[in-house]
Amino acid sequence: MGMTGMSFNKPLGGNEMPRFGGLPTMMRLPHHASAAGLDVAFVGIPMDIGTSNRSGTRFGPRQVRAESAMIRPYNMWTKISPFDSLNIGDIGDIAIDTFDLKNSVRLIEEAYDEILSHGAIPMGIGGDHTLTYPILRAMRKKHGPVGLIHVDAHADINDLMFGEKIAHGTPFRRSFEDELLDPSRVVQIGLRATGYEAGDFDWPRQQGWRVVQAEEIWYKSLAPLMAEVRAQMGDGPVYVSFDIDSFDPAYAPGTGTTEPGGLTSHQGIELIRGCAGLDIVGCDLVEVSPPYDQSGATANLAANILFEMLCVLPGAKPRD
Repeated sequence: MGMTGMSFNKPLGGNEMPRFGGLPTMMRLPHHASAAGLDVAFVGIPMDIGTSNRSGTRFGPRQVRAESAMIRPYNMWTKISPFDSLNIGDIGDIAIDTFDLKNSVRLIEEAYDEILSHGAIPMGIGGDHTLTYPILRAMRKKHGPVGLIHVDAHADINDLMFGEKIAHGTPFRRSFEDELLDPSRVVQIGLRATGYEAGDFDWPRQQGWRVVQAEEIWYKSLAPLMAEVRAQMGDGPVYVSFDIDSFDPAYAPGTGTTEPGGLTSHQGIELIRGCAGLDIVGCDLVEVSPPYDQSGATANLAANILFEMLCVLPGAKPRD
């Protein structure tokens, strides 16, 4: 991680270039050809060929980057300044195979192998939720089975979707089967709405995972829950996967499978801030679909959640 006294990449300031101008990198950071020399690497995964309802998440990384232009360097509540203590850059997008989902899964895993070889923490910008499966495959090779904080309206533990093993509703079933996860350190938060069977959310519980349905946290601060999650995760490596449809459609309408009764924007921020102190080895933010996000509010919220993730990474510190 970054060391005191070193010079790190900084976002392009609003007085250097108007925020509607300049290259559309994540948070106006410098673009890098690879993760070499970086502590943290933003990487886009422009894919929607794993979706089952409304598509459009292939445009998610581009729009999240555009909406990130207004993010300023300092968190005004936590006082964390990630750009002062970590070397952060945007390494562009993974060139997925637009016509072959299984090949895209292979390409994503290989790209993450390369990012992790440099010791960088990857911050994935999706793209549909299929992408988390190959990411976790790469993570296991680097870190062993990881703890998982999965924030979502859906459990994504289907065995099959239209006869296919790999799709955006199956990544965590496949991850369990491949022993990519530490079952004692998996929590799913925000699950809700309707299912195919009454026991749809029981399968993860049967594997030893903690499931927190949305109704359990309506009208509540998530600080107490996250204290319990931190204790559950302990000192081991943790991956954070955040589906934007975990939010109520009032906050995030621009996604493929909206469900009423979701998280508020401040609950989502509380949830991420509650991850501070964990050994986070990677994060992703998925399922932003710009064609259904006419105001840009969904992509804006996604960009801000990604900034909050930066602020809880190991090595992120308050400004001296």
